[in-house]
Formats: sequence, C-alpha cells, structure tokens
Amino acid sequence: MALPPEAAGHAAQSSALGGATRKSGERVESVVIRFAGDSGDGMQLAGMQFTAESALAGNDIATLPDFPAEIRAPAGTIAGVSGFQINFSSDEVFTAGDEPNVLVAMNPAALKANIDDMPPNGVIIIDREAFTEANLKRAGYTSNPLTDHSLDKYQVIQVDVTKLTTRALHDSGLNNRAVFRCRNMFVLGMISWLYQRPIESTIKWLEGRFKRTPELLNANLKALKAGYNYGETTELFTSSYEVPAARIVPGTYRNITGNSATALGFVAAAVKAGRPLFLGSYPITPASDVLHELAGYKNFPVYTFQAEDEIAGVSAAVGAAFGGAIGVTTTSGPGMNLKAEAIGLAVKTELPIVITDIQRAGPSTGMPTKPEQADLLMAMYGRHGESPLPIIAAATPADCFDCAYEAVRIAVKYMTPVILLTDGQLANGAEPWLLPDVNKLPEIKVNFRTDPEGFMPYIRDPETLSRPWAIPGTPGLEHRIGGLSSEDLTGNVSYSPANNELMVRTRARKIAGIAREIPPCQIFGDETGGPLVVVGWGSTFGSIREAVKQLREKGKRVSHIHLRYLNPLPSDLAEKLRRFEKVMVAEMNMGQLLKLIRAEYLIDAIGCNKIQGRPFKVSELTNRITRALEG
Repeated sequence: MALPPEAAGHAAQSSALGGATRKSGERVESVVIRFAGDSGDGMQLAGMQFTAESALAGNDIATLPDFPAEIRAPAGTIAGVSGFQINFSSDEVFTAGDEPNVLVAMNPAALKANIDDMPPNGVIIIDREAFTEANLKRAGYTSNPLTDHSLDKYQVIQVDVTKLTTRALHDSGLNNRAVFRCRNMFVLGMISWLYQRPIESTIKWLEGRFKRTPELLNANLKALKAGYNYGETTELFTSSYEVPAARIVPGTYRNITGNSATALGFVAAAVKAGRPLFLGSYPITPASDVLHELAGYKNFPVYTFQAEDEIAGVSAAVGAAFGGAIGVTTTSGPGMNLKAEAIGLAVKTELPIVITDIQRAGPSTGMPTKPEQADLLMAMYGRHGESPLPIIAAATPADCFDCAYEAVRIAVKYMTPVILLTDGQLANGAEPWLLPDVNKLPEIKVNFRTDPEGFMPYIRDPETLSRPWAIPGTPGLEHRIGGLSSEDLTGNVSYSPANNELMVRTRARKIAGIAREIPPCQIFGDETGGPLVVVGWGSTFGSIREAVKQLREKGKRVSHIHLRYLNPLPSDLAEKLRRFEKVMVAEMNMGQLLKLIRAEYLIDAIGCNKIQGRPFKVSELTNRITRALEG
C-alpha cells in the first residue's frame, strides 16, 4: 500500500485542529508493518500490542519478531536493532509477509538494517530527531539518508516523535530517560490511528502493567493518546486505512504465541490425564518462555524446576515420570546435545517424557534468536545405541498446542519419550487461536499397574507393546529398571546377546507401530497426482502453503503435503508421493528430511533449502517451484 505522494518527505508539524472532522478512511485488504528500533525502544512491545489490537479488530494475523542475539548491544548499532513484523488482513494469512508495506524506523541503525527489505514506493516512517551525526556514525552511514536522496524511491514520512512525546509529557514529573522510553507508545498510537485499530485493549493492558506506578501509567497513556490524536490532526496523513475483519470460523479466539500454546498444551494434557505436570528445564533462548509461562499455572498441579544445567533438567523429568507424573523438559539445539544421554535412559527404561526442542540457528551458540530446522537428524539419531523415539513437529504458533497435547498422549500410551520440534519463528510468532472445546480433546488414559499378580516390569501390552507404568512404593510391584541392558519381562540385568537384540527390536517395533494411528496425509492440491508436490514440516508450512496457493491461482499444477509426524512417518506417505512426477522438499536446513525420504522410499526427491536464520519468503518458493516445473 502507499500513502499519498504529498505526504512524503515533509517534516511533521503538530497542528491542533481542535474540532476538525475525522479524516476519511480508505479500504485495503492487507498490510504488512515492521516496527524497528534499538533494543531499548520497545518495538517488540509496540508490535505485540498492535497485534492484539488487530486481533480484536477481527483480522487474521501472523507475526515475526526479530530479536538481536546480544543481550545488550551498543545503543544505535545495527547489532542492537530489534524488529517486529505483522501481517494483518481481511483474508486468510499464512505468513508474516515477504516485505513490509510500512517500516517504522526509530533510528538510523533500524533504517539501515531493514531498508533492503523495502519495496519501491514503500512507506518509511522515521523519528527525524534520531538522525543525529552521532547516531548516523554508529549505524555506519557516511551521509544522512534523509538529505542525500538515497531514499527517493520510497515514501518517507518524517515525524518528530521524540519532540512530540516530550511535549505531551512535559508535566509528567518523569526524568528525560523515562520520557524517552514512552516514544513507543506515541508511535503505537499514531499507527493505530492510521489503520483504525481500537486502542482500548492497549489502554487496559497499560492499566494492568503499571497499576503500581501511576506516574508511568499516566505518561504511557498520554503518549499513546498523543500519537493517536497526532494522526488525526497532522497534515502528513490525509486519510486513514481500514482493513476489514476476516471471514473466520465463529468462536472465541485469543492471540497466542507458539511458546504460550506449547505451555497450554502441556497443561491441558496433564489435566486430561489426571496427573501432575513436572517441567525440569534450564533457561535457553528461545525456549525459556515455556518455563516462564508454566511457572504461572500454579492453580493447576503444575511444578516447574529451573535446574542448574540441561542434564539436571532432563534427568529430573525422567525421575518425575518414574514417580507417575507427566515429565517434560524444554530446550534448544545446544541443550539437546547435553540431554542426549538422559534421553537414552528414558528410551531404555521406557518412561513417558516429552522433550521440546525449540530450534535455533547453529551450530554451537550460532544465532540464538534466529530460526532453523537443523535438529531433525539429531532428534532421529542423536543418541548412542539404537534408541528410536517418536518425533512430532508443529506447523504454526497455534498448532503448538495440539502438538504438545499429542506428544503427551503418545508418550503415555506407548510408554516412551517423545520429541516435540518447534523453532524460534513459531515460539515468538503469534496468530489467532480458536479456543478448543476441552471436552472434545482426545482422551489421555493413564492406567497404573496396581495388581501384583503376574506383574513384571517389561511385560507388554499386546497392541501397543508398551510396558506397565508402576508407581514406586505400590505394594507388591517392587521392580528394577535402569540403564544396564535388561532381561525381557523381568528387567533383571542381562548381558545375553540374544536378549539384547530382542529388547532393541521390540522397542523399535513399538515406535514403528505408532504409524497405525497417524492420520492419512492431506494433499493440498491435486489428490490424484500431478507434475510436482512440495513436502514440508514445521514452520515452513505458511510459506509453502501461500506459495502453492498463489501458483495454483495462476494455473500451475503444484500441490503441498505437510508432515506433523516425522518418526514414524505416515504409512501412506510413500504411496502419495509416488503419484507425482517430482517431489520437492522445502526446509530450513541442508536437506535433512530430504535424506530421510530418499533413504526410506528411494524417491528421487529434490531439495529447496535455506540456512540464513530467516524464514522462506513466499517469492523465493514460487521462483524455485516454477523453475522445477519448467525442468
């Protein structure tokens, strides 16, 4: 979208129009906005509140927060730029958008870090006062982009955000630093007016956030309203823009991030199972928010343990499962390395825990705040010995709820650890979530063994091959399990070669048997086959689905299969892939699912890979798919 040309390039003037009539609104179907500034400028907060306003306005939304990896990079530098992108629309939204229609840049570094993503004639709203000589130098500019004509192909709106915020708060009694920190509320109010967002939810949120500090509450409210009124009175914006509500399934919705959905999925599963939930974890980006979230659910039988390290976190979860609780541990790639031995113990002892790997770009410390999908093969094989286990991957932030719930269900039913894969894009991204009917959630039945008659720790259910879950201290059910090779049925230590192979193969058959209850693969596109199908997993869902949708609207015969269950793979996957002449696997790694599909099914699939710590752009996928279709 674009603002009128006469609004571009002028310095903002504060013109009090008093009782002037409200400016007219223009209708647009979708808008992508990116808020960007220094880490201390509150852009994440402004973005999240704008997201909440858009959700309440009835739009479909998708967000992409972008955090700096440094805890506190030097102010005004590109390394310290924090961004938040939101795509809000009257139509169904699959991604946060390839490129922003509007960039809000609070300083030169924010402009320089994001300018390459802006399309020609895109709107750039700038805090003019931040473009000082010192700030330009910190950002690496050799000339001022506001005067050197380098931004001529964009619509640049210069607003005196700092001056106007200071003027609005001149009688607040706050010091200059506190006043400066209110600029994000001024910007939020201005953008909320521009796109006719209801600010009542932000006012209510501020009242809750600052209820113990009335001076900060009043200052933020004044800044918010000053920005909103500025949009109405300034001559820079000749109109506002209306994005109509989306046509969505009726029901009660809330805005939710992937980490919040994951936490709620675990709570719902534990309540449904009638068992306490125990989370043993060590803080790590981007998984820490699950720990923080679960710590707030003390009204349920939820227990959180911030361990001294990753090994202690997963070991505590194993111990909790041994005692009859739903054991969970959360981490990211580096933590998975450390948890490997204890996960192997859970495989060997056949105890139900869920290991949540919220992936980030690596290896080593890598890019802690950027997403990647490079842990799939580690989830499959990253343990010593033959130790297969189920792997589930969430596709969207809201889907994290269903996948966390499903992971607990499978873990309990089959007495096995389960790995749940999400990533930083899902963890911090947000979308509307239709609250489920808790009475319709799948049953999670917990059947503890209580009868000592004929009990043995490795006697197995004939259908699932799961062993009994026996709570320590139950009379007559004293038993031995541990890391040493165990004898079939009795659990006694055994070094028999034949017994070792029997137990290894039995555990593998148990995991493979889960395929019986995996739903059939859904094909978006041509059910009977065609020239090409794109296969994906995890957070690539939105980009792939939108790319395939756009190409099909242009008459291209391309389809999409997205996988939730990665081990075991769906039993009908091979047959459905063979309906297509070409199979493309799109993933944010060097081709890990591609290797599995080629090895498992001997299908000559091709890869579409990206390893930049950024999600696929829809345009990237449409180009790659078109090239593949054309040979």
